[in-house]
Amino acid sequence: MKIPRFGVEEWLNVWENDARYDIAGSSIASFTLEEIIGIDGTSPNEFYDRIIKKKMDYGWIEGSPQFKQEVSKLYKHMPPENILQTNGATGANLLAFYALIERGDHVIAMHPTYQQLYDIPRSMGAEVTFWEIDEEHEWIPNIEELKRLIRPDTKMICLNNANNPTGTVLDEEMLMQIVEIAASVGAYVLVDEVYKPLDPNVHIPSIVDLYDKGIATNSLSKTYSVPGVRVGWTASNREIANVFRKYRDYTMICAGVFDDYLAVHTLKNKEAILRRNQDIVYTNLALLKEWVNNETRVSLVFPKAVSTSFIKLNIPVDVEEFCIDLLKTKGVLLVPGNRFDVPGHARLGYCTHTHILEKGLAELSSYLKQYH
Repeated sequence: MKIPRFGVEEWLNVWENDARYDIAGSSIASFTLEEIIGIDGTSPNEFYDRIIKKKMDYGWIEGSPQFKQEVSKLYKHMPPENILQTNGATGANLLAFYALIERGDHVIAMHPTYQQLYDIPRSMGAEVTFWEIDEEHEWIPNIEELKRLIRPDTKMICLNNANNPTGTVLDEEMLMQIVEIAASVGAYVLVDEVYKPLDPNVHIPSIVDLYDKGIATNSLSKTYSVPGVRVGWTASNREIANVFRKYRDYTMICAGVFDDYLAVHTLKNKEAILRRNQDIVYTNLALLKEWVNNETRVSLVFPKAVSTSFIKLNIPVDVEEFCIDLLKTKGVLLVPGNRFDVPGHARLGYCTHTHILEKGLAELSSYLKQYH
């Protein structure tokens, strides 16, 4: 199986540890272990007393009953038995492709997006057609274009809602149109839902609440601020879940006793986490807007309270060259847009800790002055 290098992950693997001001990521300011344990007032001693006598065996293979129950609450009508625990959302996406995509299948993928959502199907021999989004239209896809792209043999439509890197949100009306198009040919719709809009006025339903052949993947890494717990999941109908079970046995055994336990604790306290993260998103988004409005060489289609943004840089050099030199001279880390096939842009993860964002933006402004 041949597959291209994973642009974003390769970039972060090389440069992330050199950053003083990491404003490249798309998670909302990660908790320390002490912070997430104490989110509901639990002390570290109380937490460890509950788990310290547990056997470090394989635990619950598909995720504990408590985990499945907590995840099922995220959807309208999702039986816990249809939830399968995975190694992050990347593991969930891989499982879906491994189980459903075969050589010769036709797959439609929004683009730009998380590279995994199109290059894994390609590596499996699928024909992948891009449903392009562009900045001129505020990164909103054209539903008429999807109607032109769909084929009788289309096996799956792959989406990232909200979108990484642009922060674009597909609302319920557009999702329903996508479902109608997919249903006309019997295609699956896989939606990576790791980015939840934290604007209380923006309600985005999960694909599994709209479509029987919808597949939702998610994790605790982005919206819930615990990427160090490598726990994600698939949510689907029972028939799809049973197919996934067979292929899951070949890709992982379990997430681990400790990870499952901490994942349950995190999900039980999701409301407190979302309140904390909503404050971070709104505080930092206001800072980002002010900064962009004062930067003549930067423009941005602002995200709707989603933790990732994609700035356009008016600079006379290659964006990757720019990002490397920015990191080496100022300690500021961005992800160059060519890693998403969009040169001249960069992913700016504005939902890091506020003091890091403030300092990172100040240093980025200082660096941009050389082009004035």
